[in-house]
Amino acid sequence: MDIRFLGHSGFQLTDGDDHVIVDPFLTGNPLATLDADDVDATTILLTHGHRDHYGDSVAIARRTGAPVAAIHELAQEIGGEGVEAIGFNLGGTVRFEWGSAKLVPAWHTAVSPKGTVHAPAGLLIDFKGTIVYHLGDTCLFYDLQLVGRRTPIDVALVCIGGHFTMDRFDAVDAVDLIRPTTVIPCHYDTFPPVRTDAQAFRADVETKTSARCVVLEPGQRHTV
Repeated sequence: MDIRFLGHSGFQLTDGDDHVIVDPFLTGNPLATLDADDVDATTILLTHGHRDHYGDSVAIARRTGAPVAAIHELAQEIGGEGVEAIGFNLGGTVRFEWGSAKLVPAWHTAVSPKGTVHAPAGLLIDFKGTIVYHLGDTCLFYDLQLVGRRTPIDVALVCIGGHFTMDRFDAVDAVDLIRPTTVIPCHYDTFPPVRTDAQAFRADVETKTSARCVVLEPGQRHTV
């Protein structure tokens, strides 16, 4: 399976047949290397509805026919845009032909572009047996360990930019709680408030935890 970093918090998980897109913020993203029209999608998953995560989800869904899965209130709004939307809630799991996605807690705020207030979440994704945990936008909180305790994490996608989420120092502690095999940082450098040193984060992760850290530039891939 390839994990392609789309920039900010966006990722594509693919084995060449299925393409799972998470938080596709491309239009308006100064670091994005792809246009929304260039992204294939079998399924679109959203951690929450802030503009820098909701992004191009509806446009991609209209073009590809991919359903958008998100927390219930946000899914109801998206369904009104004329695309297939799947609503579920924290602790809930939705199954697809390629695997499953479960919503787990994240500490943040969330209001959609149209003003729908909803709970933010992390995504525990089982893509054909590879477990990917996208933490979403979150601060550091101790219950993150519960996700990794029950389900061994192959790859954790971890926000590090600070200001709106945990910073790179708190993110190292989050990695220690989750105990994934591999970490890929996200949600940094897109805008001035979230600029940080991803290579310093990598060094700290590999010094202080058992995880390997892979830093990707937008458009780059990591093969699991």
